[in-house]
Amino acid sequence: MIRDTATGVTLAVRVQPRAKRNAIVGKVGEALKVALTAPPVDGRANAACIEFLANLLKVPRSSVTIASGETSRNKIIHVAGMTADEMRRRIGM
Repeated sequence: MIRDTATGVTLAVRVQPRAKRNAIVGKVGEALKVALTAPPVDGRANAACIEFLANLLKVPRSSVTIASGETSRNKIIHVAGMTADEMRRRIGM
């Protein structure tokens, strides 16, 4: 689910759009399930996902990018300048 890379760390997530609140709601297989209030249109859910994770991890928004899965609920998120251990501590895993 969380892997170190040369430039930071990647995280597998499964997005649930149009939820009541933004939150991490559990795990789905090897992915972290993230509920977002934004609808999955015009990239709003992707933007909400990036903003939610940046705030949760206390990193600049520019450090969080979607490495793959922009049009899918299953995404790989890349966070620059962070280690896997540090990410686990910040998200409480």
